Order: sequence, then structure tokens, then C-alpha cells
Amino acid sequence: MEKRTVLIIDDEADFGLLLKRFFRNLDYTVYITTTLAEGLAMLETMEPDFIFLDNNLPDGMGWKIKEKILKMCPNTHLNLISSDHYMGKTHPSMDILEKPISVDDLNRLFG
Repeated sequence: MEKRTVLIIDDEADFGLLLKRFFRNLDYTVYITTTLAEGLAMLETMEPDFIFLDNNLPDGMGWKIKEKILKMCPNTHLNLISSDHYMGKTHPSMDILEKPISVDDLNRLFG
């Protein structure tokens, strides 16, 4: 059986490591990128089970490309992440998570 995968697109190193540790404990393969460009380049060659996409990244606003990601990866569940409240259109394959996110929060959602 193929391992499930997670792609984290977030420039906060501590947050990326928290997610990486959590999902590796569940036996997922985890990839981390810190820019939109890196994340989109990875999505050209893979379709992860989950994507965690931060809004405020060094090379742009992550949420502005959510529709593109959902079209590129129709079988992926997209998790939009921000410390700001989000007032946009939602999608059945998308959740919105507000920072700070704890391990307890992750356990409730994915554990």
C-alpha cells in the first residue's frame, strides 16, 4: 500500500516541523516548501492527500491560488491556514484552519 502524503506550503519553520512530526507519526510522507513557487512546482509532479497552504508567504498570498490548486489536484484536501479570519468562498475539498494550531487540534481533525 502506498503511503499517504502531505505537502506543507508555509514559511514558518516551527509550524512546518509541528505538522511534519504529527503526520510522520501517522506514517505519512511529508514534504515542506516555504514559497508558493516551490509548492506549485512540487504539485506539477505529485498529488498529495493533504495540502496545508499558508496565506501570507514571501512570494504572495497563498489563498489567491486556492482555485488553481484545487483544479491541479482534484483528489487532494486543501487546508487553508492563517492567523487572520477568512471571509471567502469555501469548497467541499477545503477546510480553513486558524493559527495557532496545536497538536490537540490536529488530533481532533486527523488523529
